Amino acid sequence: MNTKAKNTQAKATPEISADSGSLWQTFITLWPYMWPNDRPDLKRRVIYASLFMVIGKIVTVLVPYFYKLATDALTGELSADLTAEKLIPLFLLTPIILIVAYNIGRVLVIALNQLRDALFASVGQFAVRRLATIVFRHLHALSLRYHLQRRTGGLSRVIERGTKGIEAIVRFSILNGIPTILEFALMAIVIWYWFDFRYVAIVVIMVVAYIWFTVKASDWRINIRRDMNTNDTEANSKAIDSLLNFETVKYFGNEQLEANRFGESMARYEVAATKVWTSLAWLNFGQAVIMGFGMVACMILSAQAVQDGSQTLGDFVMINALLMQLFLPLNFIGFIYREIRQGFADLEEMFKLMGVEQEIQDKPNAPDMIVENGEIEFKNVRFHYDKERKILRDISFKVPAGKTVAIVGPSGAGKSTISRLLFRFYDVIEGSITIDGQDLRDVKQESLRSRVGMVPQDTVLFNETIAYNIRYGRPDASDEEVEAAAEMAQIGDFIRALPDGFKTEVGERGLKLSGGEKQRVAIARTLLKAPPILILDEATSALDTQTEREIQTALDEVSRDRTTVVIAHRLSTVVSADEILVLRSGEVIERGTHKQLLRKKGLYSEMWNRQREATEAEDKLRAARENDTLGILGRKEPASD
Repeated sequence: MNTKAKNTQAKATPEISADSGSLWQTFITLWPYMWPNDRPDLKRRVIYASLFMVIGKIVTVLVPYFYKLATDALTGELSADLTAEKLIPLFLLTPIILIVAYNIGRVLVIALNQLRDALFASVGQFAVRRLATIVFRHLHALSLRYHLQRRTGGLSRVIERGTKGIEAIVRFSILNGIPTILEFALMAIVIWYWFDFRYVAIVVIMVVAYIWFTVKASDWRINIRRDMNTNDTEANSKAIDSLLNFETVKYFGNEQLEANRFGESMARYEVAATKVWTSLAWLNFGQAVIMGFGMVACMILSAQAVQDGSQTLGDFVMINALLMQLFLPLNFIGFIYREIRQGFADLEEMFKLMGVEQEIQDKPNAPDMIVENGEIEFKNVRFHYDKERKILRDISFKVPAGKTVAIVGPSGAGKSTISRLLFRFYDVIEGSITIDGQDLRDVKQESLRSRVGMVPQDTVLFNETIAYNIRYGRPDASDEEVEAAAEMAQIGDFIRALPDGFKTEVGERGLKLSGGEKQRVAIARTLLKAPPILILDEATSALDTQTEREIQTALDEVSRDRTTVVIAHRLSTVVSADEILVLRSGEVIERGTHKQLLRKKGLYSEMWNRQREATEAEDKLRAARENDTLGILGRKEPASD
């Protein structure tokens, strides 16, 4: 990949980290998802939610004042200044009215907050959906090399935690963080106005100490959270891996081994999770102690003022209510900070996935591939996965339009690598691969893959219906076209004989179908795609000889009038190929038709003779079994006495 492409990728990838120094940068990165330019309706919701938030916080600050008035009214200490200056009409200062006003204020605060939450809900969920979709698309854009080494269970866990982290960050930063700061500012103003600077000084010291302790403790807990996430990912990876290989576990009776492996991972997770909750308990306790000291200091000052007559009992109640009111947002600040930091800790792993570069990228303004004839040409192709192990060494060959070229050879010769290069899962190290003269590196990957069909050795189906799996070749195909493709693949009668027909669920990875049935579904899928170029990558090597012969007829139908590359293990499937290439150690050592290669008496001839002997032995064994079965069925039982 060129430097320009790398730089473009790096700039496009958001940087997310749970480290304190990058929190603001991370928030800036996430802001476009909370304030989307293409969704004015969501922007309006943010504005309305902010308006209700401000009104709600003003009401929140006024509620303790009505509590003070009600208390003073009950003790007969209600200030005459309120009526003298006509700030509040006298009939509104009765204890009952004030108590009702106090409770109406409390209900109104809850109503405004809930209205704010309801308005903002779609904003938060939109951010979650968009980011999760971006990550999902990015994972599908990564190279085959990445997906061959990934762990599916761990990957799904990272995405799951990441989406929850996004929701936590959006909800707590916008929905609760800003309101809390506003509430604290309004509360400080009221305390300064109604009491004096000593109370404000105590509150400021308490808040600074509270925030400092919360930040330090939360930063300390991040590594504990990361450790828990790592162990959670490992445990989930082992669980998914074991369940995907359920049959293998049963074959070897290793249920206890798998349970032990999973149990060891969960034991490590248990230790880490216990540390998370223990550290949270200490954090909450420390916050409560700091708040307790602040409340004691302010209430002692107010109690002394009540005793010397400079304050009423209502003032004492008010300062207590204000501090209690302040305690909630302060406690929430700690909670918000913890949740945001934990959200970032959960999110950073997901965004590390976003930081994985796409190994195979389209060139800027790359055109679509145009296939008129479908001629394939390999020119001096060299390729390796690892520099120390060469896979293809100066491979050159041509597949004329509409012809079939077969590639055979022992395991490890590089046969399947050729199919991966044709799909551009990797780029060649040296040389070039062209289709109708167009270098695969110069055209869009999507257009290339839309014009090449594949029937692989190991057909893996989606856990969906047979119709869905066939239609996957062309999602917009009609039911009639799906059924026609099934007929051409010689699986139509089988499907119709099933209780649910084309709506039959095939199970995870298609395990409810036999190997031959899965291959026929794969053939039908490719027929529906109708590509001009076809790759058959050992499409029958995993099948028995009888099933292979049946499938071969369908494969011949698929490859008719198409440029076809057949990668084969069983040579009986390539006898009619226009040309056969024999690979060994990444080099073409023989080439020619079936008859020409047999006359050379080289590697191909040796492989052919070995496989023919094995096939004849298999046919004799099957015939013997059939004769034994017929003999048993025809034998008469002796007459009874």
